[in-house]
Amino acid sequence: MKPRFDHLFLIAVVLVAGAGGVVWLRDPHTARILWAVATATAVVPAVRWVVDDLRARRFGADVLAVLALVGTLAVGEYLAGAVVAVMVGTGHALDAYARRRARRDLSALLDRAPRETHLREHDGLRRVEVDAVEPGDQVVVRPGEVVPVDGVLLGDATFDESALTGEPEPVTRLRGERVRSGVVATGAVVDVRATATAQESTYAGLVRLAQEASATGAPIVRVADRIAAVFLPVAVAMAGAAAVVTGELTRAVAVLVTATPCPLLLAVPVAITAGMSRAARAGVVLRDGQALETLGGAQIAVLDKTGTVTVGRPAVVDVIPARGWTAPGVLAVAASVEQLSTHALASAVVGAARAAGLHLEPAREVHEQPGHGAWGHVEGVRVFVGSRDEELTENWERAAAGKARLDAATTVWVKADEKFVGALLLRDPVRREAARTMRRLRAAGLRRLVMLTGDRQQAAEEVAGLLGLDEVVAQCAPEDKVARVRAEQTGGITVMVGDGINDAPALAAADVGVALGNRGSAAAAQAADAIILDDRIDRLADGVEIAARARRIAVQSAASGMGLALVAMGFAAFGLLPAVGGAVVQEAIDVAVILYALRALLPLRHGSMRADTTRLLERFDAEHAELSDAREAVRVAADALRSGMTTEAAHTVRRAHQLVTERLLPHERAEETELYPALSAEFGDQNATVTMSRGHAEIERLVRRLGRHLAEPSGMTGDQVDDLRATLYGLDAVLRLHFAQEEEGYFVLAQPR
Repeated sequence: MKPRFDHLFLIAVVLVAGAGGVVWLRDPHTARILWAVATATAVVPAVRWVVDDLRARRFGADVLAVLALVGTLAVGEYLAGAVVAVMVGTGHALDAYARRRARRDLSALLDRAPRETHLREHDGLRRVEVDAVEPGDQVVVRPGEVVPVDGVLLGDATFDESALTGEPEPVTRLRGERVRSGVVATGAVVDVRATATAQESTYAGLVRLAQEASATGAPIVRVADRIAAVFLPVAVAMAGAAAVVTGELTRAVAVLVTATPCPLLLAVPVAITAGMSRAARAGVVLRDGQALETLGGAQIAVLDKTGTVTVGRPAVVDVIPARGWTAPGVLAVAASVEQLSTHALASAVVGAARAAGLHLEPAREVHEQPGHGAWGHVEGVRVFVGSRDEELTENWERAAAGKARLDAATTVWVKADEKFVGALLLRDPVRREAARTMRRLRAAGLRRLVMLTGDRQQAAEEVAGLLGLDEVVAQCAPEDKVARVRAEQTGGITVMVGDGINDAPALAAADVGVALGNRGSAAAAQAADAIILDDRIDRLADGVEIAARARRIAVQSAASGMGLALVAMGFAAFGLLPAVGGAVVQEAIDVAVILYALRALLPLRHGSMRADTTRLLERFDAEHAELSDAREAVRVAADALRSGMTTEAAHTVRRAHQLVTERLLPHERAEETELYPALSAEFGDQNATVTMSRGHAEIERLVRRLGRHLAEPSGMTGDQVDDLRATLYGLDAVLRLHFAQEEEGYFVLAQPR
């Protein structure tokens, strides 16, 4: 590694000053010469740093250091000058380490762009450079390839457009529709008629936008500079007054040496560097100290939706079966066909089936039609999974379509032997830890939380409502995100959080850009000031809390150091503290404030759970997943009563009651007797879980009411239907809310912090 100037400067000053100390007992004259050399060595870079600050319109702490160094040389206080030189060198070495920033290059945006593509010509395919594509050329895009230029589709195709829009689900485009460069083909091979060159296309514009946003970032005034702007004139005034009143220049030099802002040059970078170290241990890597200082003072957070506050992948959230079918049966046959599909929704269907422990049969003769669905034979039955053009005729079909609209979900229909047998509802779920993260951000001092997304308005509002955000803006293009970030910056320091390529310009434009680095794009990570290393949004709250504390400790360290320095300056002004003594006193102040600044290395108070409590949380979290069929049975039983008390409906109600009493209630009771006492001990409050215990009581009450219906001597009759449905739907609602509260409030605590 090439040595840096600040390191070489510090080494040189320490060696020369140390050599003076070694020879002082034997040869004081040589020692003074060495100390003078160390002092003079520090003057040149210190003057350069002052000039650099003034050019950047900063009035920093280095001005006092220059005055002290020059003053000690002028009056012959070389030892004091050498001490100041060592402190100045140490401070800048630490500050350089804290501020070092990896250059915000956007090479990942360029790396992602295809360099070559294929053109379809009369004699076959020809491989060409992307820059050689002209409007009118027929470009061939294979599955997994990025569309190189803007164009018009020459056939139906499916694309992953998340890089540009943030929309997590693949989008089907029909023949004749326009397609933008930068999207990824996910279906079959597709031909595109180019309408623009690569340089004139959407993706090239996105790269330019990110570069412009990065270049126009607003400068941030740092903590040490703000304090120095107040302290500097006070110190100079005291030194000047001492010299004028006493007529002794040494008095002024003593004041300046004592006033040398080492707490600013040492304590602040120590606190900031310690904060960066603590943040890195929490999984948040900051580009430099300035990023941490700015993050610690953040007032507004602008968050991307897809992949940031949501998981970023569609998941099956509901299965609605037709009469005569069960939810597991519909999911199993759908997943059997989707096993061989390359469609993005297929993995969600297969994943849901495997999570439910369903056995999947091998499907034969599977084939797909992009934008429509997949067909296959499962145990002799021809099964279709996909979209539908047919009119909705059955009540359950209309109910499923209505529920999908209300829930802002995507509907996948399942057909067996030409008859629809069920519907799967898919949605990009909100991250389990997202709601708790938003609460922690507000507690940390952020007063405004805004979500930007390229997704639909309805889906965006659903997510924002669950998280309690202040505002949501949907259907945002990359340039809209940049404009909104800049508008928010007028109200305070603004943090932008995202993970996609389409977020890179906004990340670069924000005061602090935070990228999710685990699954996020490399372009987003390189345009950001902070990177969350794993796939958890609550690391954002960790980072903000750590940054705010480090910034607070830095200010406290600097302020207390300056206060002590003012007292010492008073003694120096009255001749009670010579220059060398002032340097020694300043050293003692430095040690004190540095030790205080190192508090930023300590973990936050809300540490990890005890191992036994963590095991309980993990156990009950796993049981939640295993109880999904019991919870589903409650709603299915309520739906079955729509047509009255039929034999099938009565059987469904009894099955739901059996599953709830035999499996779900034991789980809830175990939570009450094992988990909740452990959590109360962790929180140090016996009433911490009272509201959740009230949920358990309500679940027990509704199950007892359901049992009384089943225990009627005459059996269940038609006049019980209304109350039965109310009981079952009520139980379903309470269970959904209670499970969500536990997962978001408790189970997330089991994950490593």
